Amino acid sequence: MDVVKAAQLSGRTLEKVVVHPLVLLSIVDHYNRVARDTRKRVVGVLLGTSSRGSVDVTNSYAVPFEEDDKDPRIWFLDHNYHESMFSMFKRINAKEHVVGWYSTGPKLRENDLDIHALFNNYVPNPVLVIIDVQPKELGIPTKAYYAVEEVKENATQKQSKGVCSCSFSK
Repeated sequence: MDVVKAAQLSGRTLEKVVVHPLVLLSIVDHYNRVARDTRKRVVGVLLGTSSRGSVDVTNSYAVPFEEDDKDPRIWFLDHNYHESMFSMFKRINAKEHVVGWYSTGPKLRENDLDIHALFNNYVPNPVLVIIDVQPKELGIPTKAYYAVEEVKENATQKQSKGVCSCSFSK
């Protein structure tokens, strides 16, 4: 799956995001185990490599995640679990590193920028992949997103981050 729209990230252009099929299956399995027949979503970590404008997502793992139904600003992601899982994955394949995170969709949510900011602690420019686990149309129910920082005209102050979409070609 190649990203059609290019993104400018830290002076580098993101031209391609490749998500391996096993990763998609793993995410759907995570959803079926944890949140099937509910309105909850699941969140996890994407592992892989990145070089020369390309992100190759080869692995993933689930992370315990909860969010308040009434107030989306209240959420919990288990950092300790993530760090211990990443440590174990690093022993198995030292070439893989955190490239971003995933969420089951079907769309972006209000607190996704906050969660995205958390993943900035683990990787400079994380990719967010949203998988619609209950698609209504044929095709690949997957979208990739990246964050963009806007700088005011006087270049002294950064404004809040926005999230731009990357679409996948077949």
